[in-house]
Amino acid sequence: MADLQLVSVKKRFGTAQTIHGVDLQIQPGEFVVFVGPSGCGKSTLLRMIAGLESVTEGEVHIGSRNVTVLPPSQRKVAMVFQSYALYPHMTAEQNLSFGMRMRRVPKREIAQKVARASEVLQLGPYLKQKPGQLSGGQCQRVAIGRALVQDPDVFLFDEPLSNLDAELRVKMRAEIADLHRRLSATMIYVTHDQTEAMTLADRIVVLRQGRIEQVGTPMALYTNPVNQFVAGFIGSPKMNFITVKPGVSREGKLALQLGDLSLAAPVGERQLKNSESITLGLRPEHLQLTTEGPLIGRVQSVEQLGSISFLYCEVAGQRLCVQTQDLQLPRSGDTVRLGFDICDAYLFDRDGTVISRQKAQRGLIAS
Repeated sequence: MADLQLVSVKKRFGTAQTIHGVDLQIQPGEFVVFVGPSGCGKSTLLRMIAGLESVTEGEVHIGSRNVTVLPPSQRKVAMVFQSYALYPHMTAEQNLSFGMRMRRVPKREIAQKVARASEVLQLGPYLKQKPGQLSGGQCQRVAIGRALVQDPDVFLFDEPLSNLDAELRVKMRAEIADLHRRLSATMIYVTHDQTEAMTLADRIVVLRQGRIEQVGTPMALYTNPVNQFVAGFIGSPKMNFITVKPGVSREGKLALQLGDLSLAAPVGERQLKNSESITLGLRPEHLQLTTEGPLIGRVQSVEQLGSISFLYCEVAGQRLCVQTQDLQLPRSGDTVRLGFDICDAYLFDRDGTVISRQKAQRGLIAS
């Protein structure tokens, strides 16, 4: 395993720039996940690390080596693709050993590495079968095994589970996490699925339009997003966003105005005075159904998932998601009251930057 460093990495395709000066340090043995919406540059960045795309500006370092201009074969990286990219006419064993045979690795060493990979990935019963005889999960394990036998410094995964059904994705996620624990290898994983990112990563890199928005542990990004984009991207269902305005309550205290409702402001005057419009962010689990809640909403739809349910409500012309464990649920069209602790709220300015996340004041003020 080795560390990996990106230094002011940029990528241009003609006049269009897709990666805008990315700086990132990945520690040896770390599992880092790149996430972001389609077109944010996460796969392009991975391919630049692999050497499949050239670097327009900047440097890529793996361990002590500057690999910026080296071809893929000299970088000591192994990549697992979204499509399994297996040779259909070869058995699983032949697919595992193909790269080593092309490099004329001694047969005894090939046999040892294939045996080790098949043991780690539980491929023993399938080594003599061809890809057409294997399930999607088995094919993906062969693809991972093909990377494993290369003894790379860095493993690269480009949305490897996208072609699998939901149940198999969960199983393969656990297998990849277990593989990382056993190998203690440096791994970089690209996905658009933030659930995969949360469950797999030591650290998550959130990308938007070719720039890094935030880097941190899954829970650090969930609890302390630096802006509205990260807050809305990390978490499923996504954070609720409510437009409010600075104001003054009947008691003369600084407040947030939502229609005729005044909510106690968890920040000071200096932080609010230059903000004409503020967005209040609330996670679905921080909204509660309560008979004395200050928010009045109309239920639009209900999703029952067993242990939890999600209610989608219209409040003051804005759509909110409420997570609840209640067994007695309202129906579509019902009117409900919602409450929350203002200290669980996030405040964002017009540009989407976090104004404050202080747990300083508790309770609600309803006018």
